[in-house]
Amino acid sequence: MKLVWCPETASQAFIAGVSALSDSEHGPAGSAGVAELVSAMVGGWNAQLVVDAPEVSATTSLALAAAAQRTGGRYARVLADADRAMEELEGVDFLVVDARRRDAAAVLAAARPGARGMVVVRHGDGRRRGTKALEASMAAGTRIVRSVYLPIDTGVEVLHVGLGKGPSIQCRRSPRVSSRWIRHVDQETGEEHLFRRQ
Repeated sequence: MKLVWCPETASQAFIAGVSALSDSEHGPAGSAGVAELVSAMVGGWNAQLVVDAPEVSATTSLALAAAAQRTGGRYARVLADADRAMEELEGVDFLVVDARRRDAAAVLAAARPGARGMVVVRHGDGRRRGTKALEASMAAGTRIVRSVYLPIDTGVEVLHVGLGKGPSIQCRRSPRVSSRWIRHVDQETGEEHLFRRQ
């Protein structure tokens, strides 16, 4: 799968997301930074099926719905009974999961990517101690193309899930072959530190 980024659509979706947040009568119930980021990502990758799995109604929901409308795509919100709801959603291009949900792992495992693959965003304290790694929550046989952590708000993990044959990040991260570099992100400042192993 190859995702193609469109900066013009990303800008339009970002503006649509910001407008939706500013027009909200209840005000933000979450991180506006995360909401703005995901709305731009939806537009940039021209997502046609956007699935939102929030813990509660949040700013991300408003921004995602506005961004999906800008791309001409569909927006689906999964609130309860994740397994059954996710089975009906085939061809997911973009999935946003709140890590604070009790069934966040079930939502990830039940997601069925579209023909171009899928972008998964997990936010809401996804890197707290004891939280299952995002890659480990995906369905068996899923090919993880790229994974990145962004120090926005309480932390945002972004995963690019591919279709077809090819190596996955899990395959490349063999426990026997350790990396020469150790990466550490300071959770409070967002600074990234790289240390070389001797």
